[in-house]
Amino acid sequence: MQPTDQGFRPLTARRRGALAGRVRVPGDKSISHRAFLFGGLAAGTTRIHGLLEGEDVLATGRAMAAMGARIEKQGDVYVVDGVGNGALLEPEGVLDFGNAGTGARLTMGLVGAYDFAATFVGDASLSRRPMGRVLDPLRLMGTQVVARSGDRLPLSIHGPRMAAPIAYRVPMASAQVKSAVLLAGLNAPGVTTVIEPVATRDHTEKMLRGFGAAIEVTTDAAGARHIALEGQGSLAAAGDLTVPGDPSSAAFPLVAALIVPGSDVVIENVLMNPTRTGLIETLLEMGASIEIADRRNEGGEDVADLNVRHSALTGVTVPPERAPSMIDEYPALAIAASFAEGTTLMQGLDELRVKESDRLSAVARGLEANGITYEEGRDSLAVTGTPGGRGLGGGTVVTHLDHRIAMSFLVLGMATERPVSVDDARMIATSFPAFEAMMTGLGAAIGSA
Repeated sequence: MQPTDQGFRPLTARRRGALAGRVRVPGDKSISHRAFLFGGLAAGTTRIHGLLEGEDVLATGRAMAAMGARIEKQGDVYVVDGVGNGALLEPEGVLDFGNAGTGARLTMGLVGAYDFAATFVGDASLSRRPMGRVLDPLRLMGTQVVARSGDRLPLSIHGPRMAAPIAYRVPMASAQVKSAVLLAGLNAPGVTTVIEPVATRDHTEKMLRGFGAAIEVTTDAAGARHIALEGQGSLAAAGDLTVPGDPSSAAFPLVAALIVPGSDVVIENVLMNPTRTGLIETLLEMGASIEIADRRNEGGEDVADLNVRHSALTGVTVPPERAPSMIDEYPALAIAASFAEGTTLMQGLDELRVKESDRLSAVARGLEANGITYEEGRDSLAVTGTPGGRGLGGGTVVTHLDHRIAMSFLVLGMATERPVSVDDARMIATSFPAFEAMMTGLGAAIGSA
């Protein structure tokens, strides 16, 4: 365990009684980032309800404020007065994104088509993450990049006098790359097209349309999506924008309720966009008791309440093509699989190697530390479960500054025979500041070692 005198904050989760109650998870992280970006760019006032107030999202808000947007919190609502498309100001200082990979990559796309310089910095974790996947298409549009170490932070970019619209085929399933190119295309003349062979989360396309951009989405004979955006048009403020609950955050109380005996939990207002429901689909295949109730539309997105009860789970094979719809939820799925009868095989996980940590390796080491049988491949993970959690737990998990690793293994400790500790829980605040309070409110035992 890392020493606390270095500022680390170890936490331990222990098995206690059943979990019960109703909870509402924070606003969706992906949509919250985009709400600040589009609200800050559009002409007029956007009022954002339900924004995720995690450190990652607030870093994106600060970046937009540094480039001319006015952002003010009024009660529970963020009021954003945007500058108008094409009218961002050159930031006077560096843009510090902390641990926010999504915020950094999307903002690089947004400013990459502007004829000014912007310098991006981040924490130790973000500075290890590759940015080349976003910078490569920006270079094709004329953006200059200066970096000390490969395409990693800290780095500076300077857009051209006039960005060149491109047609870009995304080489990997990445909503961040797609979105960065589209954001750059907002300030480029003509039509910028992104070709997406594998569909990823479509919040950017939906929100661009909602803010009045001229965007068209078609599908070719091979099943690839072609997203065409007409640049240099006006964007109008969205008025009132509601952010639905984050399915990636909902994964933690959801899995906890499934694996802790006797549990019965309702998770309210969860985003049910089909590009984000891979975890729910997989858990249902495993035999999970998840009732999807009160389906409705909020802010242009489908949402629902989930009634989750303790369940006997069975291992399944998760196909690689499902990965884009649940890429952030694999750590939580690995925890559920640890209690399933048989083996759960997860495939197509190469993207996990370049998250806040090498998330695939971090999950495998955490499983190993707690006596769980697993097999780690280059882009796969197989977990063989122990129903009831007998003999499991007792380990300390190295989180590598990764909030999802920390929360996943704290959920593990709520159901294992022995407690499970994580070496540092500070970074949970980047996406889910209320995690501990919410889980203890449901009856979980989380505290210092």
